[in-house]
Amino acid sequence: MAESFVDSFKTELIADRPWRTRSQLELAIVAWVGWYNHQRLHSSLDDMPPVEFEAARIHDYAMTGTV
Repeated sequence: MAESFVDSFKTELIADRPWRTRSQLELAIVAWVGWYNHQRLHSSLDDMPPVEFEAARIHDYAMTGTV
């Protein structure tokens, strides 16, 4: 999964874009990581964003004691 993340990061954010300043790139990275964790639907997580999937698992564990 780490390789997939790095490949997505490079393809979607870094490649073929000119960055004028380091600050501009840093802000773009923060925004992209926020989107990646909070809005992106992930097919291996039942088409849920990672944050929602984790919250559901935590809720399930709190209610049943199992994941």
